[in-house]
Amino acid sequence: MQRLQNKVALVTGAGQGVGQGIALALAAEGAAVAVTGRTRAKLDETVAGIHERGGSALAVVCDVKDPDALAAAVETTVRELGGLNILVNNAQEVPLGALDDVADDAFDAGWQSGPMATFRLMKLAHPWLRGDGCIVNLASPAAMRWDAAGYGCYGAVKEAIRQLTRAAACEWASEGIRTNAILPLASSPAMAWWTRERPEEAEAFVATVPMQRIGDCEQDIGRFVATLCSEDCAYINGQSIALDGGQARIG
Repeated sequence: MQRLQNKVALVTGAGQGVGQGIALALAAEGAAVAVTGRTRAKLDETVAGIHERGGSALAVVCDVKDPDALAAAVETTVRELGGLNILVNNAQEVPLGALDDVADDAFDAGWQSGPMATFRLMKLAHPWLRGDGCIVNLASPAAMRWDAAGYGCYGAVKEAIRQLTRAAACEWASEGIRTNAILPLASSPAMAWWTRERPEEAEAFVATVPMQRIGDCEQDIGRFVATLCSEDCAYINGQSIALDGGQARIG
């Protein structure tokens, strides 16, 4: 039996990469998935992939920096799919660069698309998640780097998400809502960009991964998220879990 049968999930940034992998894996376990993102064509591709496998999915165009769009996404999900049991906050604009080089608007976009969107969407979803809800927020191993040069702003927004995760885990557990964070290292478009733009740095980093490979968005990241959202992990709450082949040490 599929472990997420009769569950409804909303995944942000699900038109590509890690978000797409998570959406595919949740659907494979029986969840109906609201696939959200800014680009309709990418969302349609994810939805088509789910439908081809016999799953249920709905494309919802949403810019996570827009509070009204977030509210509409939750409303549409509940109306069209019949409820909401799983929330995955994956969408994130990435403010990479040295502190002197990151512009205020780039840092603000990282903040608005990351911690603020996570904060807003968790609160919007909260009433629907009561009873058997599961929230998975995406942090990053980048915040665990011993050398944070060039990653200060990105690490800052991702660490803020981890703190929001811990707060929700403590405040909402009594209502039947579990909240956890994952820190994935995956073969996403962002990883492809990094490898292309900073090949020497990327190669040196991959060499530090004990398993000597980068995770697959669906098989390594998505399938773990599906397990985390299932009854198999019913006592897991408030954790930050690195999905990175053993590279990061979570403190």
